[in-house]
Amino acid sequence: MARRAKTPVSFDAELSALPQELRWREWMGRVEAVIFASPEPVTREVLARVVGRDCSLDHLINDIRAELRGRPYELVAVAGGWQHRTRKSFAEAIQVATGLGTDDPKPLSQSEALVLLCIGYFQPITRGELSQFFGREISRDTIGHLRRLGFVAAGPRSPQPGAPYTYVTTSEFLVHYGFDTLRDLPDMEALEDAGLLSKDMLLAGDIPLGLGVEGEVDDPTLGLDDDPMVPDEA
Repeated sequence: MARRAKTPVSFDAELSALPQELRWREWMGRVEAVIFASPEPVTREVLARVVGRDCSLDHLINDIRAELRGRPYELVAVAGGWQHRTRKSFAEAIQVATGLGTDDPKPLSQSEALVLLCIGYFQPITRGELSQFFGREISRDTIGHLRRLGFVAAGPRSPQPGAPYTYVTTSEFLVHYGFDTLRDLPDMEALEDAGLLSKDMLLAGDIPLGLGVEGEVDDPTLGLDDDPMVPDEA
């Protein structure tokens, strides 16, 4: 269990001695500095440690975002927190200069992307239910690869006979695809009503949400039957 960082006794979060405008500017600087220094999305609870009790973090974040307009990076809500990210319009410049972003560090095959998308919408869902949805067996290899990438984790046991494991998406899934919460996934019923998504489209590989295919990575030699990260289904 991660330990909470101790706040120095001398640290003044309230800044009550400062005029209101200067106090607000200092809080903005503190919040942006904490987010900038963190490799992971920073939660509201963490940010609340460096501002006064009466500070509205939502208003503070909005003011920081306003100041970042026109800058090559922005402050985004992702995985229940906030994170600095470069704007998509500068992706090509970054790739040319550094090579970063030219390859997806977590490539998915088309079948894996479809399975991940299905888990995202219908979680918690068992491997058997996934197989029924796609009309073919979804292998433990596929589930195992998604788990090793950190996109999927074991959920609660299903009430079905044999109590098989269910699968759910993780915070890493939200971070990788830029979602704050699962509520940010496009509404499935609305997509179906608009004719933009259906089971037939999923099976045909018409993948929304930026879950692009970066090359097939299915490997029949993975042999995950003995992998403790992939629970046996009863």
